[in-house]
Amino acid sequence: MRGWRSAVLAALLLAAVWQLVVWTTGVQHFILPSPGQVLAAMWGNRVLIGEHAWVTLLEVLIGLAIGSALGIATAIHLSVSAAAQALLRPLLVFSQAIPVFALAPILTLWLGYGLWSKIAMAVLIIYFPVTSAFFDGLMRTPRGFMDLAQTMGARPAAIMFRIRIPAALPALGTGLKLAAVYAPIGAVIGEWVGASRGLGYLMLLANGRAKIDLMFAAMLVLGVLSVGLYLAADFLTRRAFFADGSEGAFHPRAPG
Repeated sequence: MRGWRSAVLAALLLAAVWQLVVWTTGVQHFILPSPGQVLAAMWGNRVLIGEHAWVTLLEVLIGLAIGSALGIATAIHLSVSAAAQALLRPLLVFSQAIPVFALAPILTLWLGYGLWSKIAMAVLIIYFPVTSAFFDGLMRTPRGFMDLAQTMGARPAAIMFRIRIPAALPALGTGLKLAAVYAPIGAVIGEWVGASRGLGYLMLLANGRAKIDLMFAAMLVLGVLSVGLYLAADFLTRRAFFADGSEGAFHPRAPG
């Protein structure tokens, strides 16, 4: 609840500063509409915005599920295979050197203008953070845990699933929270390149028709969606990965 209260207070502060800028500069509404005008446009177009927001949310959630699953599987594979580390890690780093904007037209060409090109963009943009964070966690298992397991003759599979993965869950939680923030960016970039639905498409459409208040309303909804996903990921990872629901000292839940 504290996270939600902080988000609401931050939003109110931003709205106050925004309104103050509009009052003091006298900027025209077609350049920077006031918060009241944006809220009015949001309410007046609530059905339209809701339809496009649902499409973007669907793209993001599917992208999160696929990207997180691939990232988790890749991190586990990297942690047990020196050959995979030598071959795959440089490729992962290289993939981040290519701007996602450059890949969006290619994915649209290959996968079409439907959901899957946007889902692929979301997967690409979150795959590396999840993989990197979880891999780092797997490689930093407390030495005492490993020594005790080896002394007791534990098998490698048991060490992985009963010690290394539970110990790396806090790192995975960090990766998932980053993914929740990044996934909407990938989906919207895909919608900007080519789409007929989604908040990114609606923003372009509103901008082309000089409906700046509607464009800001769609952008505001996208921001709320991103913050909501982050807070949901934060809440779920605290509940699932930490015994006391906090992120203090290392207290992962016992497996099984």
